[in-house]
Amino acid sequence: MGPTAQTSSPVATAASQSFGQSAPSTSGATATSTSTNQVGDQIANDALGYLGVPYTYGGTSAQTGFDCSGLVQKVYQDMGISLPRTAAEQQQVGTPVSSLSQAQPGDLVFYGSPADHVGIYLGNGLMVNAPHTGASVSVVGVGQPTDIRRVVSPASPTSPQTASGVSLSPIFNAASTYYGLPSGLLQAVSKVESNYNPNAVSPAGAVGIMQIMPQTAAGLGINPADPVQAIFGAGQLLSEKLNHFGSVPLALAAYNAGDGAVEAAGGVPPYQETQNYISKVISTWQGGNS
Repeated sequence: MGPTAQTSSPVATAASQSFGQSAPSTSGATATSTSTNQVGDQIANDALGYLGVPYTYGGTSAQTGFDCSGLVQKVYQDMGISLPRTAAEQQQVGTPVSSLSQAQPGDLVFYGSPADHVGIYLGNGLMVNAPHTGASVSVVGVGQPTDIRRVVSPASPTSPQTASGVSLSPIFNAASTYYGLPSGLLQAVSKVESNYNPNAVSPAGAVGIMQIMPQTAAGLGINPADPVQAIFGAGQLLSEKLNHFGSVPLALAAYNAGDGAVEAAGGVPPYQETQNYISKVISTWQGGNS
């Protein structure tokens, strides 16, 4: 069962600024190289979620802006992988890739020796990078890199997708960044709520990929059947509940049973459904299976 508490803060604008009014189609920007490296595909798609973020020297977040190595570090951090801060240091990580023809999405593409610039390979000769002052994170041709490095191995869980195969990782990560949520929490909620199904409708009437009740969606000013708006809407709801209740379990309890139930109980309500829900979401989140 989805959230029942209302809020008057619309989030459709945030969603549209990041991804447009509706979910990206399979013809849009995604990692396009044929690849067996599922983590690499996730990394490439996650990087696409930061398109348009301004370049800022020394920047390491979507809020402050990124420099080239800050973008790389953040994208890998989203996947639970720790990298050094500078391009030259990142150039020493992983294993070498012999040529561009052998590169896979998610590989790191370096320029200079030692490197003074780095991008994330997408496939088909393209990469995502934070180029220079006055520009923004963008997709460009790779050109002639000095070095290519592979940090991740092929074995990995798959990225969350809709039934039509559209990757949701960039949307989840952008919403998590926008609302300052713990990495992976939104994905875990969606996995438990709907198994990433944007067409799901519960017996109680909760709608969409995040199972938001219609009255809550109206308060947010979103269409809960639209995956992008729903994910951003759920991001705002979870952010508000985390700030109000101070912990992930209580925020999840409020998302499931409503703020009033948590406040009345002085903690997690004594509902088996809610207790099971919290356990499932946290297990999914901590297990990285979202």
